[in-house]
Amino acid sequence: MDHPPVIRNVVLHLLSEQPLLADLFEMPSTADVTLRCTNLRTMDGRRPVFVDKSESEFFFPYLHVRFVEIPPTSVAGDTGGGEPVAASAPAAAEEPDELDLEIDEDFLRRIREA
Repeated sequence: MDHPPVIRNVVLHLLSEQPLLADLFEMPSTADVTLRCTNLRTMDGRRPVFVDKSESEFFFPYLHVRFVEIPPTSVAGDTGGGEPVAASAPAAAEEPDELDLEIDEDFLRRIREA
């Protein structure tokens, strides 16, 4: 149990719960029945009320996991060295492309006339 996490800031979407951030020890596989993680925290970086020590190892049965969100930055170039780290605040959404901001003038006209 002395393995450092290799996949950081993964978002766990559990059934009937708010998402949680965690660090995974390995990439999930189809043969797994549980998800093993550490450094469990809420999306704003706080310790969940049901956790005594965030640095403990946690095992979630896949029966209770809706899905696991692994951001590309979590695995890109990360060798897994070091201790678990506290979560940073979620990054602000990137500005959409200008093509996404084109306004349909006919649509706006119909709204004004309604």
